[in-house]
Amino acid sequence: MSAFQTKKLPELKPGFETEAFSPGKILLATLKRDVKLAFRRQSDWVNPLIFFLMVASLFPLGVSPEPKLLSTIAPGVVWVAALLSTLLSMDSLFRSDFEDGSLEQILVSPQPLYFVVLGKVLSHWMMTGLPLTLMAPLLGVMLFLPFEGMGGLVLSLLIGTPTLSLVGGIGAALTVGLRKGGVLVSLLVIPLYIPVLIFGTAAIEASLTGLPVAGHLALLGAMLVLGLTLAPLAIAAALRISVSG
Repeated sequence: MSAFQTKKLPELKPGFETEAFSPGKILLATLKRDVKLAFRRQSDWVNPLIFFLMVASLFPLGVSPEPKLLSTIAPGVVWVAALLSTLLSMDSLFRSDFEDGSLEQILVSPQPLYFVVLGKVLSHWMMTGLPLTLMAPLLGVMLFLPFEGMGGLVLSLLIGTPTLSLVGGIGAALTVGLRKGGVLVSLLVIPLYIPVLIFGTAAIEASLTGLPVAGHLALLGAMLVLGLTLAPLAIAAALRISVSG
């Protein structure tokens, strides 16, 4: 037997290669990375919360402090404030990755871009949409929203805010190569936010009047499922166009 005979390497278990790069692991790794980066850049998620709180605090001063009037317009005020707060942090979704060059590495890597994009959007929602949803009852109390509407308020925001992040991610991906793309993101995305805004406020008003809320929540859920299915594909295509251009 030759002294230089190579030792036979152990065979990999079936499915080992695919397990290391499974979609679940890619999604979880991207989610953990972006959440850690968001905690380092606290202004990216603190500013939307402060803006959300300021709108609810200043709105009664600009309109009227009358409880009856505020309780009537509270659903629309809370939803518009949540929509604008989401837009406030949307421009930074891919900006830091684009500036340090990691976005190009993500695009050329063999990892499925669909799950990478989905993880980044979910991390954005966890740092913006979820805290806004948790703060919404406080704003409802400040605007004299009756207790009967609190359930519809929280549920509509819990289902609707992920759709805002998904749709906003398309605009952020299209403008990531521009230096001042924040205003352009708003112009591109706000028209697409209108259906979510309509059914979100309608769910709160239905809960206030005692009407069934399930229909409005079901429509919000259908938009969320549609966004989870198609938005990451559109975001991935937009990122390739923006980076290659």
